[in-house]
Amino acid sequence: MKRIVSLLALCVGIQFCAQAAEPITLGMNYPRTGTYKEEGLDQMRGALLAVEEINARGGVLGRPLRISSYNSASRVEKAIENVDKLATEGAAMIFGGASSAVAIAGGKRAREHGLLYFGTLTYSNDTTGKDGHRYMFRESNNAWMSARVLGAYLNEHFPRRNYFYITSDYTWGHTSESSLRHVTGTKDTERHPGVRTPFPDARMADYRQALEAAAESDAQVLVLVLFGNDLVRAMRLADDMGLTRRMQVAVPNLTKNMVEQAGPVIMQGVLGTEPWTWRVPELEGSERGVAFVEAYGNRYQTHPSSSAASAYSIVHQWSEAVIRANSMKSEAVIRALEDHRYSLLKDEQQWRAFDHQNLQTVYAVRVKSRLEVLEDRFNQDYFEIVHRLGAEQAAQNHADWQAERVAAGQPPTLH
Repeated sequence: MKRIVSLLALCVGIQFCAQAAEPITLGMNYPRTGTYKEEGLDQMRGALLAVEEINARGGVLGRPLRISSYNSASRVEKAIENVDKLATEGAAMIFGGASSAVAIAGGKRAREHGLLYFGTLTYSNDTTGKDGHRYMFRESNNAWMSARVLGAYLNEHFPRRNYFYITSDYTWGHTSESSLRHVTGTKDTERHPGVRTPFPDARMADYRQALEAAAESDAQVLVLVLFGNDLVRAMRLADDMGLTRRMQVAVPNLTKNMVEQAGPVIMQGVLGTEPWTWRVPELEGSERGVAFVEAYGNRYQTHPSSSAASAYSIVHQWSEAVIRANSMKSEAVIRALEDHRYSLLKDEQQWRAFDHQNLQTVYAVRVKSRLEVLEDRFNQDYFEIVHRLGAEQAAQNHADWQAERVAAGQPPTLH
């Protein structure tokens, strides 16, 4: 009995010390407004849940975690300013974002401050490719990984079809389109034409003009390389114009929020990719993933999206690396992360050393019918997983990565 009381006192003492110690600040640079704001909200929810769990276990190196956040609005200049503010506040690392342009710019500025930057939703190949550096880590998959899993499904089920691409005009859009064209053999822009729309300030008129060009083409597959509210607006127009009924719509990167905003009636049958859905933990036999889905649902009365899962994972992964390194210094944490393998919310993942890309299984998904969606307790059972690729099958290899770097005038190793 005395031993039990002593252990309880020790646990209470450890928790009290963690609460009394100076907090460790994690900097969050995420979109609270703008076209990707829904993805930003989910990132904050996931991050807060992770911080709460870690603090309940005594924090990191005996200190509790706290989040300091600033709104990037998915704009590069604001993201850079935010990094400067967070560095001044003494942030130990920075994470977040739903725009590759923001992640790349924010990551470069973080490196100037000697801080690690973890990209959440940043799918451009450039993030860990030609613009990659030693202080950038990407938790999500890249455009090449998305293209391989989606392209494999399209090639099997829609062979020899004509494509039309509508692409957001920035780094994510460019690399996503080029990757999918490569995998699907649709590089011929005369047979498979495309239109680029402005980012981040596209107007409805821009989408209408692009969709009218698609309607006048002989394409059977309409690829919308758009994200967040940009995709939602384009899908509503495409549905009004009847394009969703005469073409197979494919979207390189889908999220729960995009389907929710556009509605499952409009989105039904749309193909895309996800690195994670709330159904994945059960599919992959991940007990911690199932627990995360349950905890998130109980807290927020909604299922977690891949945005939430990404931010949640980053907070846990950084914290565990700090504990392994027994240091918050960036170089020590880098060494603790490189080539580290772990299982958290799905099957095994790895922080690859040569480019800091997170290697993981990726999934091709198709949006379910409205009736299927409504069978779920939150009316959010949106995705049927139709194909999956393991990390080694999906990811770019070392030689190709180095060739891409050299072609862009960058050194063949991270600096």
